[in-house]
Parts: sequence; C-alpha cells; structure tokens
Amino acid sequence: MLKTLLKRYFIDAMGAMAQGLFSSLLIGAILSAIGLIPGLTFFSEIGGFAKAVAGPAMAAAIAYALKAHPLVIYSCAAVGWAANSKGGAGGPLAVLFIAIAAAEIGMLVSKKTKLDILVTPLVTILVGGGLSILVAPYIGRAVDYVGDLISLAMELQPFLMGVIVSVVIGMALTLPISSAAICASLALSGINGDPGLALAGGAAVAGCCAQMVGFAVMSFRENGWGGLLSQGLGTSMLQMPNIVKNPRIWIPPTLASAVTGPLATCVFRLSMYGEPINSGMGTCGLLGPVGIILGWYGGLYPGVVGLLDWLGLALICFVLPAVLSVLFALLLRKIKWIKPGDMKL
Repeated sequence: MLKTLLKRYFIDAMGAMAQGLFSSLLIGAILSAIGLIPGLTFFSEIGGFAKAVAGPAMAAAIAYALKAHPLVIYSCAAVGWAANSKGGAGGPLAVLFIAIAAAEIGMLVSKKTKLDILVTPLVTILVGGGLSILVAPYIGRAVDYVGDLISLAMELQPFLMGVIVSVVIGMALTLPISSAAICASLALSGINGDPGLALAGGAAVAGCCAQMVGFAVMSFRENGWGGLLSQGLGTSMLQMPNIVKNPRIWIPPTLASAVTGPLATCVFRLSMYGEPINSGMGTCGLLGPVGIILGWYGGLYPGVVGLLDWLGLALICFVLPAVLSVLFALLLRKIKWIKPGDMKL
C-alpha cells in the first residue's frame, strides 16, 4: 500500500508536475530570453503569458497523472493558480501537495450526482482554494528558510560561501521549489552595485548548472539526446521521481556543485550582473550563462572582460559539471549504488 502511494504521489504526480512546469514557466523564461534580442521583443510578451500559467499547468498535469475525471482536471487549474500564488518561492511545492489533495477529494464526488457539472468544480476548487489560503503560505515560509541559509552563507568567506550557495541553490533547482524565486528574493546579482551579491549569484549559477548538465550527461546512456536536451536546457526536476526511488543518483551532480561553487567564487570570480532570477535558472534556456554575459556587456561589470572570464564561464557552467558528474557516477555505478535504468525518464 505504501509503495503504491509513494509511486502515485511522489513519482507519477511529481513527474507530471515537472512537465507542467517545463511547459509553462521554463518555456516562458526561454521565450523571454529570446525577446531580449532586438526586433524579437514580441517573444517576451508570449513568454510572459506562459510564465503566468505555471500554477495551472502544474496542477492540471498532476490531476491528469492521477487519472482524475475531466471536470476535476479543469478545476485544478484554479487550484494551481491559487497554490502557486500563495506559496511564494515554495509555489511549486505547494501546488504539488494541494493539487493532489484537491484532485483526490474532487474524485470522491465526481460523477456521483446529477449535478456533477456544479458539484465537482465546486468541491475541487473550494478544497484547493481553501488549502491554498490556509497552508500554502506556510509552505512558502518553509522554503524561505532556504533563503535564510543562503543569507547566512553570504556572510562567510568566499570558499565556504561558494560551497554552500552552489549546493543549496542547485538542489533547490532540482526540488519542486523555485530556485529562481529564491535568488530573486535575495537579489543575488550585482545589478545594484554589490560585488558580494554578484559573487553569490555566480555561485548559484554554478550549482544550478552542475545539477542540470550533470544529470543530462550522466543519464545519457538511459535517455539519449532527447534526455540530454530536456534536462540540460530544460530542468533537472525531471529526475525527481527517480531521486525518490534512488536518492543516490543525486550524489554526483551535488558533489560536482560543491567543487564548481568555490572555483567560481575563489578562482574565476564568476559574478552575476544580470537579473537576479538568472542566478537560479542554470542552463535552462542558457539563462544563467546569458545573464552573466549580459552583465558583462551591459556596462555593469567592473572590469574588462578577458579570456579568463570566458574560460571560467565555460568550465563552471558546462565542462566541469559534465566531467565531474560522470566521474562520480562511474564510481557509484561501480559499487552498485547506481544501477542501469535508475535515471530513465
């Protein structure tokens, strides 16, 4: 029974939620980035529409994965909007729990009365909306503690700050919470002239890239080119159902982030001078590296961009996450901690 519930809620539902997030917020972020190109500003407007429906897309995807009836699925769109709005940085996590509850309770009354078209949406939305008001803010506050940890880490010397920020923000990217919202709330960027925040933003980029590129490359044998692109340019959250089944697959990219974070802060001084949200996006649409590059050439970067800057960007965002994650994964495969098929999407 427990195994069935675990699969239903933390594998099937969470996997569907990741697809809903990818089809709304992440695609919207990519379109918005394209809209920065002169003459293509209309992409920004389209991207804004996609990002705005992240909550409904996730909730509807969850209800669909739970095999809910159509009226329940449609009603969960409103539930997702409420949970994501009230949950703040913990919006996706709030959507996961609240959409599951709303869908399951909605199914208890669905097609049970002659007034189904009224009763099912009413019950589903009342339950989901009520839980969003009562519970989602507390989920958001719990996620805010991650931000508090990052704030404390930023007071440490660059090496420890690099390790902690990179690991924590990277893991937040893979978890069903919003790493981008956390980075935005902490203003992890030197866009306002603070070099300390810029350096922390660079460490956050390192951690996010380690998770996305790491999972994309080390799962290539299971998922091929499609998996490489969907994780490397989309989201490592797609691996969350597999992490639930075998948490050890999370070790390689997390160790990689613990290496690249301090290298970013202490060796290459990789700094974010783009928008703070870019610090928490990693290689999703290449928004993390693009944010750094835009900062370089936007008149905010305090220095001349040189070869070391470009080398650091390539190593921290792409090369080292791939190489280190594969090496760590090979060691874990050798001791049978990771088995064939463990990272199959």
